[in-house]
Amino acid sequence: MIVSVIYNIMKKKKYKLILLDADNTLLDYKKGEEKALRETLNQFHVNENINDYINSFKIINSDIWIELENGTITKEKLRIERFTRLFNERRVNINIKNFAEKYIGHLKGQSDLLQGAAEICAYLCAKKYTLSVITNGIKEVQCSRITKSKINKYIENIIVSEEAGFNKPHQGIFEYAFKISKYENKKNALIIGDSLSSDIKGGYNFGIDTCWFNPLEEKLTVDFKPTYIIKKLEELKEIL
Repeated sequence: MIVSVIYNIMKKKKYKLILLDADNTLLDYKKGEEKALRETLNQFHVNENINDYINSFKIINSDIWIELENGTITKEKLRIERFTRLFNERRVNINIKNFAEKYIGHLKGQSDLLQGAAEICAYLCAKKYTLSVITNGIKEVQCSRITKSKINKYIENIIVSEEAGFNKPHQGIFEYAFKISKYENKKNALIIGDSLSSDIKGGYNFGIDTCWFNPLEEKLTVDFKPTYIIKKLEELKEIL
């Protein structure tokens, strides 16, 4: 069996509500992030050391989103602070607020999907599951990217932390997701995501089954266990 499962799945559970993380689970965030940054740097006539900017931003952006999960920064501050850190390292004279706004505009157009995302959403929809996206991302960005993507027709709801008032892994966003999805039974709900600290920890603490999407086969380094672990999205067919 290609699915690494903590519990025996020979007897498949009858899930109904499937909560799907957006970035790096369905949407190819790494690709979108790089394309949007390249376009913005070009717009501001920053033409030297582009790859250095991109590599630095990936680290800064990853770290600052973890800060958001931990509640040490607000999403509004995050939008600008990540570029403040990026340009302060290089002492570049640039309007950071304007740069941040233009970056968001470019990112909104990035709707590339990970391999297998469209196919698995079509499969789950055909099997009559209710599919809801649950994301900590910026509302205007995430809604735009999903709406423009091939999976939009399969998604019932887009649950964004800005509207919920809580970021994953806080239980509040899961309670909000259940409310929006008009669903109550935790036993028949499953969250699928790539982040142990956000998706899996959040689902585990809320009391629903979890599926860790782990394409890089990273080691499990936390004190809680996902219900399922998969390397490819198509492996969900072994579960659902």
